[in-house]
Amino acid sequence: MRIYGPNGAGPAAPPSSARRSSSSSFSLPNLSEAGDSRPTVAPTGVGNIDALLALQGVEDSVERRKRAVKRGRNALDVLDDLKIGLLSGSIDPGTVQRLRTAASELKTNSGDTSSGDLGLDSVLAEIELRVEVELAKAGSI
Repeated sequence: MRIYGPNGAGPAAPPSSARRSSSSSFSLPNLSEAGDSRPTVAPTGVGNIDALLALQGVEDSVERRKRAVKRGRNALDVLDDLKIGLLSGSIDPGTVQRLRTAASELKTNSGDTSSGDLGLDSVLAEIELRVEVELAKAGSI
């Protein structure tokens, strides 16, 4: 694909016509016949780096969903650890702190309004409620 314009490559310059004679001797083209000569210009880069950085910051809905699912699974894992601690009769303070961290992470929703993610947000809200209940219980123990 060729791109013509001020920033693209221009068309190739036609080859200079060397004078050919019937003799077998070598001859250089006349240098005074400068064909289509253009000044050499350095290639230009991206004009605005901020635009590239902004594009990198745009999140895909699939990525947001994956992160929301990961936060939910993390909270469920911490709830399982708390359950095991309660059944064994010893509550680890580290588990309670991890539960607080998981609760703060669950405050953010998946951010997408598609029909599948509304269900995800409601499940995450239920997990968050359970985490808050367990935190309240752990605080009273």
